[in-house]
Amino acid sequence: MCSPIVDAAELKRAIIAEAKSLGFDVVRFTRAALPDSVGNGLDAFLAAGHHGDMAWLAREPARRRHPQGLWPKACSVIVLGTNYGPLDDPLSATRRKDRAAISAYAQGSDYHDVIKKRLKALGGWLHKASGAELKVFVDTAPVMEKPLAEVAGIGWQGKHTNLVSRDFGSWLFLGEIFTECLIEPDPPETDHCGTCHACLDACPTQAFPTPYTLDARRCISYLTIEHAGVIAAEFREAIGNRIYGCDDCLAVCPWNKFAEATKTLAFQPREALRGPRLADLAGLDDAAFRTRFSGSPIKRIGRDRFVRNVLIAIGNSGDPALIDIAEARLDDASPLVRGMAVWALGRLDITRAKANDRSNTEADVTVLAEWAELA
Repeated sequence: MCSPIVDAAELKRAIIAEAKSLGFDVVRFTRAALPDSVGNGLDAFLAAGHHGDMAWLAREPARRRHPQGLWPKACSVIVLGTNYGPLDDPLSATRRKDRAAISAYAQGSDYHDVIKKRLKALGGWLHKASGAELKVFVDTAPVMEKPLAEVAGIGWQGKHTNLVSRDFGSWLFLGEIFTECLIEPDPPETDHCGTCHACLDACPTQAFPTPYTLDARRCISYLTIEHAGVIAAEFREAIGNRIYGCDDCLAVCPWNKFAEATKTLAFQPREALRGPRLADLAGLDDAAFRTRFSGSPIKRIGRDRFVRNVLIAIGNSGDPALIDIAEARLDDASPLVRGMAVWALGRLDITRAKANDRSNTEADVTVLAEWAELA
């Protein structure tokens, strides 16, 4: 049963102050409810198959429609944003073809770990202050984070379906606290995209069939992170040197003119992840991969998927110095890697690729298909 607690207004002010002291940059409040249009949009997204391999999105969609579907006791939701604004233009890395472009959010520490720790600290403080039960979430449960951020007034979902803030542009990590406390909600944000379609025009793979609609199956972030199998040939050239995620639609948003570089040290880029050399990444074995990306969200995709992405970038580099690197991966233990090595070597030196034909000894059908394309 939801009911206002004693001195609710004072508690709201105290929550904001405590959250800011923990490093959150923006704090807003909303009722534990979402309009039916949000759930209807999710149903349409799933029905169209736009979620691709992300089967977890299709599990129990009814629980995602409303916060109380996830936790019936929820009365209010505290939505918190943390700025991860990049130090420089994220698109500059895409122009250095012998280097890897890594999404700005992944160049620092894993945001799940950093924000979850802050949320738990804030939640512990709130429980002591109010006595109310609560639950904390950061991108690890069926929570409709961006719609909640919109109804709480943090920002709005732009035409690229990402959250846009008038104060922080495209660069906010989100986290939520569901609480039994009934706290006065903040007014929702409205859409300020207007006639702009810069984000839609910037997408290398045309992943937006219409404004405000994403077909994840065409999205470079999905392809390089979520998709576990062979990346379709039609997308490889467009991927360029983006080996983990894609910032193009985010980076061109005009609202970024109000954004500032993050002050959170954990989210500032590690030097080793600011345009690392492709030649240094392609030869990583599992142990070296885990060591290099310890504490990074990149570690979550595993070595084979990562090297797959690196080889696509090598194939797009046009750099003869990387021919030997591609050739060395033809005998990799992973068929996912071997197949992309065939493609990369064929792009860099088709004659050398044909001279190294291993189709007579290859057993994996996906790798054989790559060799067949070179014939």
